[in-house]
Amino acid sequence: MNSYVLGFQEIDKTKLSIAGGKGANLGELSRIKGIQVPEGFCVTTEAYQEIIGNNEEFNSLLDQLSLLKADNREGIGEISAKIRKVIEGIAIPKDIDNEITRQLAQLGERNAYAVRSSATAEDLATASFAGQQDTYLNIIGKDAILRHISRCWASLFTDRAVIYRLQNSFDHNNIFLSVVIQKMVFPQAAGIMFTADPITMNRKVTSIDASFGLGEALVSGLVNADNYKVRDGRIIDKNISTKNLAIYAF
Repeated sequence: MNSYVLGFQEIDKTKLSIAGGKGANLGELSRIKGIQVPEGFCVTTEAYQEIIGNNEEFNSLLDQLSLLKADNREGIGEISAKIRKVIEGIAIPKDIDNEITRQLAQLGERNAYAVRSSATAEDLATASFAGQQDTYLNIIGKDAILRHISRCWASLFTDRAVIYRLQNSFDHNNIFLSVVIQKMVFPQAAGIMFTADPITMNRKVTSIDASFGLGEALVSGLVNADNYKVRDGRIIDKNISTKNLAIYAF
């Protein structure tokens, strides 16, 4: 039986191949007592493979794309755009639609959701695909969620993602995408925590980049981060961004 949709409680690190990196980590976090993870579910890579598997136009375009070199920007742009259009134009099958509908009914269809790409190859020892696929915030209603699931799938074939795979000799046929559907939260502040200092490589220092509001503003480069360096739970260095203060002072 195919696993097209899985709730976070059904996912752990053994499900990486069908839930992708984000999905697997959210599943693991959901199992840890005391950590509050906003509710959600994953539309698995099996759903992605179902919609593209027998599509002749998609497979023909993918064969053409595989023949190109990374420096052929014009050819990559042309074929990638066609692939994205094909993916977004494929209707999500009824059985997958029904499973998504069931999950949304349990969580509340009127809530705002994040629709997040979760690739099977994100952070590897020799390459990092993190942030290359799309994420959409504040999506409300099943129809809008379905549209943005398709857009996440299509984002596997942005020019940037395709060129990166070609440069690193990754087969387009072996990269799959899960989509995380997660309830939105509206935080006072959000950020990114590195369990080792990314500048000094010191594994005894945790580095935190944070800003007011949603973390998307930070990862998109819209604000400068406040940086905190922590050792054994104690802040040893703090760098407050004047840009953050200027933006959020009002």
